Amino acid sequence: MEEPVSRAALIAQALTQACLADVRALKPGNVSVYSAGHGMVADDFVLSAQAIVEPLTAPGLRVGTRILKAVEATRVAVGCNTNLGIVLACAPLAQAALVAQPGTTLREGLQALLARLDVQDAEEAYQAIRLARPGGLGRSPTHDVGEPPRVTLAVAMAAARHRDGIARQYAEGFRDVFDVGVPRAGWALARWRSEEWATTAVYLGLLARAPDTHVARKLGPAVAREVSVEAARWDTALMRCHHPQSLMPMLLDWDRRLKRQGINPGTTADLTVASLFALSLQDILDKEFGGRDAVPSTAAPSAGLRSTLH
Repeated sequence: MEEPVSRAALIAQALTQACLADVRALKPGNVSVYSAGHGMVADDFVLSAQAIVEPLTAPGLRVGTRILKAVEATRVAVGCNTNLGIVLACAPLAQAALVAQPGTTLREGLQALLARLDVQDAEEAYQAIRLARPGGLGRSPTHDVGEPPRVTLAVAMAAARHRDGIARQYAEGFRDVFDVGVPRAGWALARWRSEEWATTAVYLGLLARAPDTHVARKLGPAVAREVSVEAARWDTALMRCHHPQSLMPMLLDWDRRLKRQGINPGTTADLTVASLFALSLQDILDKEFGGRDAVPSTAAPSAGLRSTLH
Protein backbone atom coordinates (compact mmCIF):
# COMPACT_ATOMS: atom_id res chain seq x y z
CA MET A 1 0.00 0.00 0.00
CA GLU A 2 1.35 3.41 -0.99
CA GLU A 3 2.36 5.63 1.94
CA PRO A 4 0.40 8.91 2.21
CA VAL A 5 2.33 12.06 1.35
CA SER A 6 3.27 13.98 4.48
CA ARG A 7 1.90 17.45 5.13
CA ALA A 8 5.43 18.88 4.95
CA ALA A 9 5.94 17.31 1.52
CA LEU A 10 2.64 18.74 0.27
CA ILE A 11 3.59 22.19 1.59
CA ALA A 12 6.95 21.91 -0.20
CA GLN A 13 5.17 21.01 -3.44
CA ALA A 14 2.80 23.94 -3.01
CA LEU A 15 5.66 26.40 -2.49
CA THR A 16 7.54 25.08 -5.52
CA GLN A 17 4.43 25.41 -7.65
CA ALA A 18 3.69 28.95 -6.49
CA CYS A 19 7.26 30.08 -7.19
CA LEU A 20 7.32 28.49 -10.64
CA ALA A 21 3.90 29.90 -11.53
CA ASP A 22 5.32 33.33 -10.71
CA VAL A 23 8.17 32.80 -13.19
CA ARG A 24 5.92 31.41 -15.93
CA ALA A 25 3.35 34.21 -15.76
CA LEU A 26 3.55 37.63 -17.38
CA LYS A 27 3.85 40.25 -14.65
CA PRO A 28 4.61 43.61 -16.31
CA GLY A 29 7.83 45.11 -14.96
CA ASN A 30 8.86 41.89 -13.23
CA VAL A 31 11.16 39.12 -14.51
CA SER A 32 9.46 36.13 -16.12
CA VAL A 33 9.96 33.65 -18.94
CA TYR A 34 8.65 36.36 -21.24
CA SER A 35 11.35 38.88 -20.44
CA ALA A 36 14.51 39.30 -18.39
CA GLY A 37 15.11 42.53 -16.55
CA HIS A 38 16.84 44.42 -13.75
CA GLY A 39 20.00 42.35 -14.24
CA MET A 40 18.20 39.03 -13.73
CA VAL A 41 16.73 36.26 -15.88
CA ALA A 42 13.98 33.71 -15.31
CA ASP A 43 16.44 30.90 -14.58
CA ASP A 44 17.72 32.85 -11.57
CA PHE A 45 14.26 32.62 -10.04
CA VAL A 46 13.87 28.95 -10.87
CA LEU A 47 17.17 28.16 -9.12
CA SER A 48 16.15 30.37 -6.20
CA ALA A 49 12.84 28.57 -5.86
CA GLN A 50 14.60 25.23 -5.72
CA ALA A 51 16.97 26.58 -3.06
CA ILE A 52 14.40 27.92 -0.62
CA VAL A 53 11.86 25.09 -0.54
CA GLU A 54 13.67 22.86 1.94
CA PRO A 55 14.53 25.50 4.58
CA LEU A 56 11.10 27.12 4.36
CA THR A 57 9.11 23.89 4.69
CA ALA A 58 11.22 21.51 6.83
CA PRO A 59 9.52 20.68 10.15
CA GLY A 60 11.05 21.83 13.41
CA LEU A 61 12.45 25.28 12.54
CA ARG A 62 11.37 28.68 13.83
CA VAL A 63 10.31 31.43 11.42
CA GLY A 64 13.52 33.46 11.76
CA THR A 65 15.67 30.41 11.12
CA ARG A 66 13.67 29.55 8.01
CA ILE A 67 14.18 33.06 6.68
CA LEU A 68 17.93 33.09 7.29
CA LYS A 69 18.55 29.59 5.92
CA ALA A 70 16.49 30.32 2.81
CA VAL A 71 18.39 33.54 2.06
CA GLU A 72 21.72 31.77 2.63
CA ALA A 73 20.65 29.01 0.21
CA THR A 74 19.64 31.63 -2.36
CA ARG A 75 23.03 33.34 -2.16
CA VAL A 76 24.73 30.01 -2.82
CA ALA A 77 22.41 29.24 -5.74
CA VAL A 78 22.41 32.55 -7.62
CA GLY A 79 24.67 34.99 -5.75
CA CYS A 80 22.15 37.83 -5.63
CA ASN A 81 18.85 38.86 -4.08
CA THR A 82 16.08 37.33 -6.16
CA ASN A 83 13.57 36.38 -3.50
CA LEU A 84 13.95 38.07 -0.11
CA GLY A 85 10.35 39.23 -0.20
CA ILE A 86 9.10 35.78 -1.14
CA VAL A 87 11.07 34.27 1.72
CA LEU A 88 9.81 36.81 4.26
CA ALA A 89 6.21 36.40 3.11
CA CYS A 90 6.17 32.62 2.77
CA ALA A 91 8.10 31.62 5.92
CA PRO A 92 5.24 32.34 8.35
CA LEU A 93 2.67 30.90 5.96
CA ALA A 94 4.62 27.64 5.77
CA GLN A 95 5.11 27.58 9.54
CA ALA A 96 1.40 28.18 10.20
CA ALA A 97 0.46 25.33 7.87
CA LEU A 98 3.03 22.96 9.36
CA VAL A 99 1.73 23.41 12.92
CA ALA A 100 -1.98 23.82 12.07
CA GLN A 101 -4.49 21.89 14.15
CA PRO A 102 -8.09 20.91 13.29
CA GLY A 103 -10.63 23.59 14.10
CA THR A 104 -8.37 26.51 13.24
CA THR A 105 -8.16 28.07 9.78
CA LEU A 106 -4.85 28.87 8.13
CA ARG A 107 -5.52 32.58 8.59
CA GLU A 108 -6.33 32.20 12.28
CA GLY A 109 -3.27 30.06 12.86
CA LEU A 110 -1.09 32.55 11.02
CA GLN A 111 -2.34 35.47 13.10
CA ALA A 112 -1.56 33.58 16.32
CA LEU A 113 1.88 32.67 14.97
CA LEU A 114 2.70 36.27 14.04
CA ALA A 115 1.89 37.37 17.58
CA ARG A 116 4.40 34.83 18.95
CA LEU A 117 7.37 35.99 16.86
CA ASP A 118 10.17 37.09 19.17
CA VAL A 119 13.52 38.87 19.30
CA GLN A 120 15.40 35.79 18.11
CA ASP A 121 13.19 35.69 15.01
CA ALA A 122 14.01 39.36 14.49
CA GLU A 123 17.74 38.77 14.88
CA GLU A 124 17.79 36.02 12.25
CA ALA A 125 15.53 37.97 9.90
CA TYR A 126 17.82 41.01 10.22
CA GLN A 127 20.80 38.82 9.34
CA ALA A 128 18.95 37.56 6.29
CA ILE A 129 18.04 41.07 5.14
CA ARG A 130 21.64 42.26 5.51
CA LEU A 131 22.83 39.23 3.54
CA ALA A 132 20.31 39.79 0.75
CA ARG A 133 21.07 43.53 0.52
CA PRO A 134 17.74 44.50 -1.08
CA GLY A 135 17.68 47.55 -3.33
CA GLY A 136 16.36 50.78 -1.88
CA LEU A 137 16.57 49.55 1.72
CA GLY A 138 18.25 52.65 3.15
CA ARG A 139 18.44 53.43 6.87
CA SER A 140 15.61 53.51 9.37
CA PRO A 141 15.41 55.72 12.46
CA THR A 142 13.74 52.88 14.36
CA HIS A 143 14.68 49.20 14.43
CA ASP A 144 17.29 49.54 11.68
CA VAL A 145 18.36 46.14 10.34
CA GLY A 146 21.99 47.24 10.51
CA GLU A 147 21.81 47.16 14.29
CA PRO A 148 20.99 44.31 16.71
CA PRO A 149 17.22 44.12 17.25
CA ARG A 150 15.79 45.13 20.62
CA VAL A 151 12.20 44.24 19.74
CA THR A 152 10.34 41.22 18.43
CA LEU A 153 10.04 40.60 14.70
CA ALA A 154 6.34 41.45 14.92
CA VAL A 155 7.09 44.87 16.45
CA ALA A 156 9.87 45.58 13.94
CA MET A 157 7.60 44.72 11.02
CA ALA A 158 4.80 46.88 12.41
CA ALA A 159 7.19 49.86 12.53
CA ALA A 160 8.04 49.35 8.83
CA ARG A 161 4.50 48.71 7.60
CA HIS A 162 4.12 52.09 5.86
CA ARG A 163 7.27 51.75 3.77
CA ASP A 164 7.29 48.01 3.02
CA GLY A 165 4.44 45.87 1.72
CA ILE A 166 5.79 42.66 3.23
CA ALA A 167 6.12 44.26 6.66
CA ARG A 168 2.49 45.39 6.28
CA GLN A 169 1.43 41.76 5.97
CA TYR A 170 3.10 40.88 9.26
CA ALA A 171 1.44 43.87 10.93
CA GLU A 172 -2.02 43.28 9.47
CA GLY A 173 -2.29 39.49 9.51
CA PHE A 174 -1.58 39.15 5.76
CA ARG A 175 -4.75 41.05 4.94
CA ASP A 176 -3.75 41.81 1.35
CA VAL A 177 -2.99 38.14 0.75
CA PHE A 178 -6.21 36.76 2.22
CA ASP A 179 -8.61 39.53 1.25
CA VAL A 180 -7.30 40.24 -2.25
CA GLY A 181 -4.79 37.67 -3.49
CA VAL A 182 -6.40 34.41 -2.41
CA PRO A 183 -9.94 35.12 -3.66
CA ARG A 184 -8.59 36.66 -6.86
CA ALA A 185 -6.49 33.56 -7.56
CA GLY A 186 -9.42 31.24 -6.93
CA TRP A 187 -11.75 33.27 -9.13
CA ALA A 188 -9.26 33.45 -11.99
CA LEU A 189 -8.47 29.73 -11.84
CA ALA A 190 -12.16 28.91 -12.07
CA ARG A 191 -12.69 31.35 -14.96
CA TRP A 192 -9.72 30.54 -17.19
CA ARG A 193 -8.35 27.22 -15.90
CA SER A 194 -4.88 28.71 -16.30
CA GLU A 195 -2.33 28.93 -13.53
CA GLU A 196 -0.35 31.54 -15.44
CA TRP A 197 -3.28 33.88 -16.06
CA ALA A 198 -4.45 33.45 -12.48
CA THR A 199 -1.00 34.61 -11.41
CA THR A 200 -1.23 37.65 -13.69
CA ALA A 201 -4.69 38.41 -12.29
CA VAL A 202 -3.41 38.32 -8.71
CA TYR A 203 -0.44 40.51 -9.59
CA LEU A 204 -2.53 43.16 -11.35
CA GLY A 205 -5.20 43.08 -8.65
CA LEU A 206 -2.70 43.63 -5.85
CA LEU A 207 -0.81 46.31 -7.78
CA ALA A 208 -4.03 48.14 -8.62
CA ARG A 209 -5.05 48.13 -4.96
CA ALA A 210 -1.83 49.52 -3.48
CA PRO A 211 1.29 51.21 -4.90
CA ASP A 212 4.30 48.92 -4.85
CA THR A 213 6.59 49.80 -1.96
CA HIS A 214 9.74 48.59 -3.75
CA VAL A 215 9.02 51.05 -6.56
CA ALA A 216 8.23 53.78 -4.05
CA ARG A 217 11.50 53.30 -2.16
CA LYS A 218 13.62 53.35 -5.32
CA LEU A 219 11.82 55.87 -7.52
CA GLY A 220 9.45 57.73 -5.25
CA PRO A 221 5.78 57.49 -4.30
CA ALA A 222 4.56 59.45 -7.33
CA VAL A 223 6.01 56.87 -9.73
CA ALA A 224 4.56 54.05 -7.64
CA ARG A 225 1.11 55.65 -7.78
CA GLU A 226 1.33 56.09 -11.55
CA VAL A 227 2.14 52.40 -11.96
CA SER A 228 -0.84 51.47 -9.79
CA VAL A 229 -3.17 53.65 -11.84
CA GLU A 230 -2.09 51.92 -15.04
CA ALA A 231 -2.31 48.52 -13.34
CA ALA A 232 -5.92 49.30 -12.42
CA ARG A 233 -6.76 49.87 -16.09
CA TRP A 234 -5.22 46.56 -17.11
CA ASP A 235 -6.79 44.80 -14.15
CA THR A 236 -10.24 45.96 -15.24
CA ALA A 237 -9.58 44.86 -18.81
CA LEU A 238 -8.36 41.43 -17.70
CA MET A 239 -11.31 40.82 -15.39
CA ARG A 240 -13.70 41.48 -18.27
CA CYS A 241 -11.77 39.33 -20.71
CA HIS A 242 -12.96 35.87 -21.73
CA HIS A 243 -9.73 35.18 -23.62
CA PRO A 244 -6.87 36.84 -21.72
CA GLN A 245 -4.35 35.93 -24.42
CA SER A 246 -5.83 38.78 -26.45
CA LEU A 247 -4.26 41.22 -23.97
CA MET A 248 -0.80 39.71 -24.27
CA PRO A 249 0.63 42.16 -26.86
CA MET A 250 -0.44 45.20 -24.83
CA LEU A 251 0.79 43.75 -21.53
CA LEU A 252 4.14 42.89 -23.12
CA ASP A 253 4.42 46.46 -24.38
CA TRP A 254 3.77 47.77 -20.86
CA ASP A 255 6.33 45.29 -19.53
CA ARG A 256 8.96 46.69 -21.90
CA ARG A 257 8.13 50.29 -20.99
CA LEU A 258 8.41 49.59 -17.28
CA LYS A 259 11.73 47.82 -17.65
CA ARG A 260 13.18 50.60 -19.81
CA GLN A 261 12.42 52.95 -16.91
CA GLY A 262 13.89 50.59 -14.33
CA ILE A 263 10.50 50.05 -12.69
CA ASN A 264 10.07 46.69 -10.97
CA PRO A 265 6.97 46.14 -8.80
CA GLY A 266 8.87 43.43 -6.95
CA THR A 267 6.96 43.56 -3.68
CA THR A 268 3.71 42.97 -5.54
CA ALA A 269 5.28 39.95 -7.24
CA ASP A 270 6.33 38.61 -3.83
CA LEU A 271 2.79 39.01 -2.50
CA THR A 272 1.52 37.23 -5.61
CA VAL A 273 3.61 34.18 -4.72
CA ALA A 274 2.39 34.36 -1.13
CA SER A 275 -1.23 34.48 -2.34
CA LEU A 276 -0.83 31.44 -4.58
CA PHE A 277 0.94 29.61 -1.76
CA ALA A 278 -1.76 30.48 0.77
CA LEU A 279 -4.46 29.26 -1.61
CA SER A 280 -2.80 25.87 -1.90
CA LEU A 281 -2.12 25.67 1.84
CA GLN A 282 -5.81 26.20 2.54
CA ASP A 283 -6.61 23.32 0.21
CA ILE A 284 -4.03 21.05 1.86
CA LEU A 285 -5.44 21.69 5.33
CA ASP A 286 -9.04 21.40 4.14
CA LYS A 287 -8.34 17.97 2.70
CA GLU A 288 -6.50 16.77 5.79
CA PHE A 289 -9.03 18.11 8.30
CA GLY A 290 -12.13 17.56 6.21
CA GLY A 291 -13.26 21.16 6.49
CA ARG A 292 -12.93 24.43 4.64
CA ASP A 293 -11.27 27.71 5.44
CA ALA A 294 -13.48 30.73 5.08
CA VAL A 295 -12.80 32.03 1.57
CA PRO A 296 -14.85 34.89 0.05
CA SER A 297 -17.52 33.84 -2.41
CA THR A 298 -15.49 35.17 -5.36
CA ALA A 299 -13.06 32.29 -4.91
CA ALA A 300 -13.16 29.18 -7.04
CA PRO A 301 -15.29 26.27 -5.81
CA SER A 302 -12.07 24.24 -5.58
CA ALA A 303 -9.57 26.66 -4.10
CA GLY A 304 -6.18 24.96 -4.20
CA LEU A 305 -3.90 25.40 -7.16
CA ARG A 306 -3.17 21.72 -7.43
CA SER A 307 -6.74 20.49 -7.04
CA THR A 308 -8.04 23.06 -9.51
CA LEU A 309 -5.50 22.33 -12.20
CA HIS A 310 -4.85 18.61 -11.86
